Amino acid sequence: MNFNIIGYLIYLSTTIFIILKVGKICYKNGNIYVAELIPNHADICQKINQVLLLGYYLLNIGYCAMTLISWQKITSSTQLIETIGTKTAIIVFIISVLHYTNILILTKYIHKIIK
Repeated sequence: MNFNIIGYLIYLSTTIFIILKVGKICYKNGNIYVAELIPNHADICQKINQVLLLGYYLLNIGYCAMTLISWQKITSSTQLIETIGTKTAIIVFIISVLHYTNILILTKYIHKIIK
C-alpha cells in the first residue's frame, strides 16, 4: 500500500476545504471591514476584496500543491497521520499570518493607495 498517495489525497482535500472555507468567510466579512476603511467608495472596496481573495486562493492552494514534493516516503499509518497533521498545521499558520498581514497593510496604507 502506498501511504503517500493516500496522504496526498487526504492532505489536499483537507487543506483545500480549509482554504476555501476561510476565504469565503474572510471575503464576506472583509467587504464590511474594507467599506469602513474607505467610506463612499463601494466599487473600490469590492475590487480590493476580490483581489485579496484571488491572491489568497492562488498563494495558499499553490503552496499546498508545492509542498507535496517535499514529503518523505511514508511507511506507516502513524507517520501518515503525523505528516498530514504537520503539513495542515503549517497551512493554517500561513493563513493566519496572511490574514493579519492583510489587515495591517489595509489599515496602515489604504488611504495612500486610493489617492
